[in-house]
Amino acid sequence: MITTYQVRVTDMPSSERPRERLLAHGAKSLATAELIAILLGTGQGPGKLSAVGLGQYILQSLSQDQPDALGVLRQISAQELMQISGVGPAKATAILAALELGKRVLQSRPPERTVVDDPSVAAAALSHELMWQEQERFAVLLLDVKHRILGSKVITIGTATETLAHPRDIFREVIRQGATRVIIAHNHPSGVLDPSPEDLSLTQQLLEASKVLAIPLLDHLILGNGDYCSLRQLTNLWQENAATE
Repeated sequence: MITTYQVRVTDMPSSERPRERLLAHGAKSLATAELIAILLGTGQGPGKLSAVGLGQYILQSLSQDQPDALGVLRQISAQELMQISGVGPAKATAILAALELGKRVLQSRPPERTVVDDPSVAAAALSHELMWQEQERFAVLLLDVKHRILGSKVITIGTATETLAHPRDIFREVIRQGATRVIIAHNHPSGVLDPSPEDLSLTQQLLEASKVLAIPLLDHLILGNGDYCSLRQLTNLWQENAATE
């Protein structure tokens, strides 16, 4: 249970107010509820909470069904936010705008200098698109000859349990972007990272196509619930296909 603040922000010493602390020490110095409080501007809700108290109350409300309140925020809608006492259209849209801005900042980070020398690097680069999605997505990570990231692209979006990707669609995007190396990846919304027979079959098809096109397939990753697995490390498919890199 989260203890909520009822003291007004204006009654706090200036050195303890979220806005002033952010300016003095940076956003990382603030708790999540305090960051939300800055977005809200004012409080209210049950018991006439302060802005910080309302921020805590929002997090508490979101974590009733699952402990990861921030995970819920990633996918929440305006209507769901406005069901929380004290959150009207203005507060809901401020929160959603901040969340979307954060996502876009992550997507816009220049990837050109990132060298993929380990599957974990590729998984991190694709985590925003794949890791916490409720539907299965199939994506490609595009690399140059030195394994530096050129970009990424979601190829298909499926249902909660499956998606479809065709080698033609995958390599069309690779060629269009001028990449010379590629890593493919998809997510399992269930969080179970074991490859399915279909995952293995598709990997085999792509390895064969990569040899014909002389565009090496470096790995096939499965992401979900904060973790990943590398089919290159897990299987013998690459050794069996002896793909040239």
